[in-house]
Amino acid sequence: MPSIMSSTPFQQAPIPEPPKVITTKDLSYLKDALSWELLAFKKLHFFAQQATDPDVKQCLEKAGRMHQQHYQKLLSHLQNNNTAVMATLPQTQSQQQQQQMQ
Repeated sequence: MPSIMSSTPFQQAPIPEPPKVITTKDLSYLKDALSWELLAFKKLHFFAQQATDPDVKQCLEKAGRMHQQHYQKLLSHLQNNNTAVMATLPQTQSQQQQQQMQ
């Protein structure tokens, strides 16, 4: 009888690049992630300014730079012209019918 639990963990291949089209749900997730990254960066920057120990200050600044880079990376994913990309994708039958009705 096969075991439900496998000895090898589930491994999903990473997506090589982000999708060309951003859905409304994707946009919502990205907005949340941008907010979290920006808040983390601001807090770490503030704490680094308050730190007196040079090692702690350096560690906080490094972590802050990491969150700033994450913020910039997420922001770059939003710089697609979503409408233009959508126009290049093949349409489903239901989308074609909707356009014909308009």
